[in-house]
Amino acid sequence: MSDLRVYEWETSDGHHGGTPHLHTVSNEGYVVIGGSGEVHTLSSEGYARDPLSAGSVLWFSPGTVHRLINTGDLHILTVMQNSGLPEAGDAVLTFPLEIVSDAERYRSAVTLPEGTEAKRGEAARRRRDLAIKGYAELLAGLEEGDRRPLDAFYAAASALVQPRVEEWTKLWTDTVLADVETTRSQLAALAEGDASHLGDAAVVRAVPRPEPRAFGMCGRLGIWDADRR
Repeated sequence: MSDLRVYEWETSDGHHGGTPHLHTVSNEGYVVIGGSGEVHTLSSEGYARDPLSAGSVLWFSPGTVHRLINTGDLHILTVMQNSGLPEAGDAVLTFPLEIVSDAERYRSAVTLPEGTEAKRGEAARRRRDLAIKGYAELLAGLEEGDRRPLDAFYAAASALVQPRVEEWTKLWTDTVLADVETTRSQLAALAEGDASHLGDAAVVRAVPRPEPRAFGMCGRLGIWDADRR
């Protein structure tokens, strides 16, 4: 979960907003807290534009290319599936195909440098603009009824993340699957009239990380650190 203030930087196609990308195995959800904007998506349904305002809720499945457009102080609570996989590289930005198809070039393009806020901000904006260039190619294909550019991007994105699947599987097993198995055992216990797990009830508290906010793909991110003691 993160608190997202969507970028207000202008784009080459006359909008303001964030970096288009997809997630390879994770759902993502938006709960709009304030402001206004849109999310533009490329998916099995083609191209879509959904308006966003305070109270809007939507989520999308892996493979949905999404781009946030900010028309006025767009502020979103984002909720990600899979307990850490998105932060571990599950997202792939829509750079042009020749970059996504080359792991070294992709890594160089996606990584923000160390340095001042201004330096990192400039790099985040360049990264956003490069992804919009690739996104425009995918959108043009769909608008002409040609899915081949999107399918080629899917194939390149899959190949790009494949070396990390073993690492991701362990992370998922230690977190998501472990929680599923805990719930399974609790249901089995309740079926037998055993409520002993209720005696282990606990509260997890989280505190926001210090400012400044991180430079995310779509905007400045506020993140919480959970105290699991």
